[in-house]
Amino acid sequence: MKVILLAICLEALACFAHAQELYVNTEPASNMAAHSLGIRLENQGFTQASVFKNRTTLEAMYGATGKIMVHASAYVSNFYQNNQRFEGGSFYTKYRFLSVDAVQTHFRGAVFGKAAFSRNPYTMQEIALEGDNSGVQGGLVFTQLLHKLAISGSASYLRGLNSDNRFGAITGAKEALAYTLSAGYLVLPKQYKSYNQVNLNLYVELLGKNNPGYNQNYLDVAPAAQLIFNSVCRLDFSYRTPLYNNMHRNSANMYLLRFEYNFFNL
Repeated sequence: MKVILLAICLEALACFAHAQELYVNTEPASNMAAHSLGIRLENQGFTQASVFKNRTTLEAMYGATGKIMVHASAYVSNFYQNNQRFEGGSFYTKYRFLSVDAVQTHFRGAVFGKAAFSRNPYTMQEIALEGDNSGVQGGLVFTQLLHKLAISGSASYLRGLNSDNRFGAITGAKEALAYTLSAGYLVLPKQYKSYNQVNLNLYVELLGKNNPGYNQNYLDVAPAAQLIFNSVCRLDFSYRTPLYNNMHRNSANMYLLRFEYNFFNL
């Protein structure tokens, strides 16, 4: 039994040893530990014409192998109507194809894909697969760890799909290019002594999107703070605001609050 408990603790430490890569608004090229399960409960919101709008997301993540992980999400919100309702879901998968390791540093590369379905009307100019639109996405992400600093960048292509609902087809852009740049720094602990130490990570993330041929663009900055407890659960808070925006969308000026719990050695 002691051996099993020690193995679980070591697995948890391995998963969170590079905690500054656990970005709040984006995914790194690194994967969660093999045969581990993560459950997330997330809430995002904003105020529109003095009306509070918010979306709740339930997400499950599974490390199939050391190189492959998958996510499944379900969305509920009042973004497009007065009452909360089920909007749809999405499926995300990532394959890590590159690993270059050294002492207190590594470089990762991964390819990812996402598919989503939504019952919402196409009223925004942004194609977003987090409950807003039906569509597909594919891209690349690279992450560099340098001791307590981790930097990650991604680029992807999104395609909005006509969903079979009474609201009709997409009337604006049907495709988009997305790009992100994220930096995370491990503030606490100064030195690792045990798996139950509280971690504090600070992040700054740049989130951008472009609709080719429509002259619709935005670039947001999203500072974030993250606490990790006992190497198995984390609490995230972030707020994104535009540096530049000429796109009609929901995601501008939005907070994010998330709780995540991880189960290892399933």
